[in-house]
Amino acid sequence: MKKIKIILEMIKFEHTIFALPFAFLGAVLGSLLINDAWPTISDWVWITLAMVGARSAAMSLNRVIDAQIDKANPRTADRAIPAGLISKFETIVFIILSFGLLFFASYQLNMLAVYLLPVAVLFLVLYSYTKRFTWLCHVFLGFTIAIAPLGGWVGATGTLTWEAFLLFIAVAFWTAGFDIIYATQDADYDRDVKLYSIPSYFGIAKALIIARSFHIVSFIALITIFFITPLSWIYLLGVLIVGGIMIYEHSLVSPSDLSKVDVAFFKMNGIISIVMLVFTIGDLLI
Repeated sequence: MKKIKIILEMIKFEHTIFALPFAFLGAVLGSLLINDAWPTISDWVWITLAMVGARSAAMSLNRVIDAQIDKANPRTADRAIPAGLISKFETIVFIILSFGLLFFASYQLNMLAVYLLPVAVLFLVLYSYTKRFTWLCHVFLGFTIAIAPLGGWVGATGTLTWEAFLLFIAVAFWTAGFDIIYATQDADYDRDVKLYSIPSYFGIAKALIIARSFHIVSFIALITIFFITPLSWIYLLGVLIVGGIMIYEHSLVSPSDLSKVDVAFFKMNGIISIVMLVFTIGDLLI
């Protein structure tokens, strides 16, 4: 149990809150638009387990792949693997079990979910390597996290539509934007050791501008969903609240003051995903 607790702390299991509400949002919106019905209890269970498996595998893999980088970076040297709290072998066993959970849960949903598994796994595995060769690593992470709403949509409906891809774009650029903000903490270190990120490549000031631009794209995608679906003013109100939270998030950080990055990254983005889910479900219930 102690090792499991260490692993869950290592992968920040609680941060599943970023992506899981969007997976549920994709499931609910897709099911009601395509099937004119709510997702079944079975859908809820297997989509949740697939998400837990996918994120646990991806984060654990990231910690294994980046173990040496984390050890050399003062900010991350106390993470479980570089600190010797858990071995790479133990983490790899957990990764295999997590991927197993993802595969099993997908098979319980539908065949399209199964057919798309290789694409999902490709993104989950490759993300951790992207910082070694491209500053677009944040966008790649965005695409990886945005598989969550697509997965929820596919899991509940067995289909993919333009509305699903708009949700994908919204989540992808929302994630990429807040990941850029988070990466400002390591801009100097990344530059020194030749790791790629938008803050290390363009500088913190320009990086924060790019993050704002990404969040504008995300906001526009969420607004567009309002115009092409039967969603009403309740969903739109949720989007406007999210837009306000994004503005507040960016007000917390500046090139000269990054002391509130953790607040901007963890608290604000957890709130955003929950707000979107609650207001979308509220809209569909009325």
